[in-house]
Amino acid sequence: MNLLWAVPILACAVAVAIGAMLFVRRKAPEGSYFEDGDRASGVFGVLATGFAIFAGFVIFLAFTSYDQSRSGAEAEALVLFQQFETAQFLPANVRPRLAGELICYGRSVVGHEWPRMEDGTAGDAINPWAVPLFTSLKLAKPKTSSEDAAYGKWLDQTSDRESARRDRVHGAAGIIPNSIWLVLFFTSGIVFAFMLFFADSAERAVSQAMLVGSAAAVVTTTLLAIHALDNPYRPGVGSLRPVAMERSLVLLDKARDVVNDTAPLPCDEQGAPL
Repeated sequence: MNLLWAVPILACAVAVAIGAMLFVRRKAPEGSYFEDGDRASGVFGVLATGFAIFAGFVIFLAFTSYDQSRSGAEAEALVLFQQFETAQFLPANVRPRLAGELICYGRSVVGHEWPRMEDGTAGDAINPWAVPLFTSLKLAKPKTSSEDAAYGKWLDQTSDRESARRDRVHGAAGIIPNSIWLVLFFTSGIVFAFMLFFADSAERAVSQAMLVGSAAAVVTTTLLAIHALDNPYRPGVGSLRPVAMERSLVLLDKARDVVNDTAPLPCDEQGAPL
C-alpha cells in the first residue's frame, strides 16, 4: 500500500463524509430523519454486516492470492539454487553453462521481471533464460548412473520452478474482477447514504462528525487494504520484493567459488544477454 496515496485518500473520504453529514444536519429534524431509531439501527446493522461479510470474503480471496505469489517467489528461488546443485552431477561439458544460465535466470527475475510486475505489464512472457536452459540440457549425454539420475532430477526441478514462477506471476495483474469492485463501492455508498439519515440537529456537531467519520474511515481503509492485497507487487508498505531470489543469487556466487567455476557468465548484472 502506497502511503503517499492511501493517507490523502483516507483523509479526503473522511472529510467528505463529515462535510456531507454536517450539511444534512443543518435541516435535519431533532432525533434524525427516522421516527423509530431502534428499527433504523437494526436495518443499518443488516447493511453494515452485509458489507463486512462480503468484504471479508474478498479480503480472504485477495490474501490467498497474495500469499500464493509470496510462496511462489520463495519456492522459485529455492528451486533455482537446488538446480545449481543438481547441475554439478551432470556431464562436465554442460555444468558451467547450466550454472551460468541459472544465475542469469535469477538476475533476469530481479532486474527485468520484477519491475514489470510492479507496473502490471508482466503479461504472459516467459523468462528469457528458460529456453537457453532447455537447449543447454539437450547437450547433456548422461553416461553414468549418477548423471542419469541428475538428468531426471533436473527435469523435475524445472517443472517445479516453472510452477512456482506461475504462482509468482499470478498475482501481478490482480485477481479481483471489476464486477466485485462495483459491488464493493455500491454497498459502501449505500452504507454512507443510510448514515446521512441519522443526521440530528439536536446532536452536537462533533458527535455527528465522529459518527460518520469513523464509519467512513473503516470502510475506506478496508477498500484500500483489498486493493493493496490485490496488487502485491505495487511499491508501498507490504509489497512483495525479490528478497528470496536476491538471497539465492548471493548463495550461487558463493557456490561457484566452492566448485571453482570460473566460466564467464553470459549476461550482465541485470540478466540481459551479452
